[in-house]
Order: sequence, then C-alpha cells, then structure tokens
Amino acid sequence: MANVVDAAGEPMPTSSVLMSAAKHIEIKCIPENVEFLKCKKKDPNPEKCLDKGRQATRCALGVLKDLYHRCKDPMEGYVGCMYYHTNEFDLCRKEQQAFEKACPLE
Repeated sequence: MANVVDAAGEPMPTSSVLMSAAKHIEIKCIPENVEFLKCKKKDPNPEKCLDKGRQATRCALGVLKDLYHRCKDPMEGYVGCMYYHTNEFDLCRKEQQAFEKACPLE
C-alpha cells in the first residue's frame, strides 16, 4: 500500500498522493503556481525561477500535510486505491467521494 507520509509525518509527494490531492492543490496554490508559470514564461533559465518554484512546492506540501491531518483515513483509502490501480481515477470513484466528503474542496 502507498504511504501518504513518511516516518517523520512529512508528506511523500508520490504520483498517487499528488493525483489524489490535485484538486485541493490546484485551488489552494493558485497564486504560487501562477507566479511560477509567469516566471518560467518570462525567463526560460531555470535558475531565475528557483524561488518561485520553492514557493509552489512549499504550498503543495503544506496542502498535503493539512489534508493528511484533517482526513487521514479517507485520504489513505483514496491514495491506496490510486496506487493499486495505477492512478486510474475511474476505478477509485468511491474512495474519491469519501475523501472529498471528508475534506471538501474549498
């Protein structure tokens, strides 16, 4: 089964975890992601956007940590299903509904 957090309680951003939390990350991290994309569009040099990238990453990890603390069991169920079914949303709708009910999109 896929783990959502490591032994220290820090989020592990695996593909299953990120796919499961994608809608939440999208909503909560819009400003950080927009600033990062603007920076990348303005200057393709990766070094120029490291700070904006760190801010976007920090936001996403914060969302994962918050979701895990607020909705541990439904999140673990959804992530486990996504892991087992290789991130196929259609095969995990029941777990997705339970997760989104416990942690509604805001």
